[in-house]
Amino acid sequence: MLYRKGLRELSELLLKKEISAEETALSFAERIETVDADINSYITFDKDALLAAAKESDKRRASGNPLSDFDGIPVALKDNINTAGIKTTCGSKMLENFIPPYSATSHEKLYSKGIILLGKTNMDEFAMGSSTENSYFGLTKNPYDKSRVPGGSSGGSAASVASLMAPASLGSDTGGSIRQPAAFCGVTGIKPTYGRVSRYGLVAFASSLDQIGTFGRNVKDAASLLEMISGHDRRDSTSVKREVDFSSEALTGDVKGMVIGVPEEYFKGISPEIDKRIKEKLAELESAGARIEPLSLKYTEYAIPIYYLIATAEASSNLARYDGIKYGYTSPDASNLSEVYNKSRSEGFGKEVKRRIILGTYSLSSGYYDAYYLKALQGRALIIKDFQEAFSKVDAIISPVTTTTAFKIGEMISDPLQMYMSDILTISANLAGIPALSVPAGLDSQGLPIGLQIMGEHFQEQKILNIALAVEKCCEQISPAI
Repeated sequence: MLYRKGLRELSELLLKKEISAEETALSFAERIETVDADINSYITFDKDALLAAAKESDKRRASGNPLSDFDGIPVALKDNINTAGIKTTCGSKMLENFIPPYSATSHEKLYSKGIILLGKTNMDEFAMGSSTENSYFGLTKNPYDKSRVPGGSSGGSAASVASLMAPASLGSDTGGSIRQPAAFCGVTGIKPTYGRVSRYGLVAFASSLDQIGTFGRNVKDAASLLEMISGHDRRDSTSVKREVDFSSEALTGDVKGMVIGVPEEYFKGISPEIDKRIKEKLAELESAGARIEPLSLKYTEYAIPIYYLIATAEASSNLARYDGIKYGYTSPDASNLSEVYNKSRSEGFGKEVKRRIILGTYSLSSGYYDAYYLKALQGRALIIKDFQEAFSKVDAIISPVTTTTAFKIGEMISDPLQMYMSDILTISANLAGIPALSVPAGLDSQGLPIGLQIMGEHFQEQKILNIALAVEKCCEQISPAI
């Protein structure tokens, strides 16, 4: 049952020649065929292409020319990451049959290491949502309890790893879209520093907030995959010219002498079980030699309105390109140019996407720009300053990822404001552009995963991954009962 193995475990077995890439691919293919009809993690899965790529990898290894230690391992990609010649739908009717002519840099980097594409995972349409209920291709279920959501928008990527249908996966995080589903699904998920990973080929939602990151069954798997996709890319003007200065191999889990900040604002309104579990983990880190310091991030309460003004404004601009003419869905009932625009967009976009386009267009419109969008940018600057002051005193910040564990399917879908509030603990990291991750901290009384969030200063991935490894060492490994 090779599908039970994680990224690094598979790498070791391949290096020892105890398994082949083809055996690995076949194991995951059979797992997907058995389980995914119920979970719905994948939008696109091509077994023949997977096995053909695995055979090529085995040939490279047999000739002594593997592309990397990870050559032949299959990894899933969120369906807003372009893959040349393979559908990239963004979970939308608008791009239901879109086949991009080029690949995202992150996919190219994995391909250059011999990583095989396992499939494209389900997501909230255009990454707009916190539950993966907004997909045109149907909702994804949480592997721990199929009556509950896996989180979003990268719900398919998180659920595929949690349900052992992928050893690791890529997702994107605009306001918590990696960390929240990682927390709900009991896996490790990391959003790197803005600019650490190229956004070239990532279908844009909010360009100043979007960042590609990774999911793994453990901290080192997530770190290894992030290492592979990091680095400067001249094709992305926001990509930072910086060496990949973190390493999964160098992680020790030693936290002696580290100062960890605990923001009081992040513990308001959270479930008692999450509060208790996070504080237990903080006590364990303290026992391991870290110093725990209370601190205040006083602008946290303004993060939701700031985020939803900036994100929707950028979405309004980015999604203007879907006009029913250049590519994507075109309404068959349009009889003139005006109708092509109106009908294609109204029929091609789902309810949540249309809601955010309208909100963003309103906040950018004449007479409202200064009152809303400009004010939100000023608020964002205060949140950035808040974190800068905090990191002058502490090495990292620890908090819960979510206020509750995974909620029921349908529980929030009809109440957008309640759904938006579920991001309250994750969005500030995107506004500030800092790295942040979710690591499993155990289960609640209902058997649902609890996530612990670690945030660090810009480009301090090594530091937060090291703390995450310390948490992982204290925490019993959990896996869903499927």
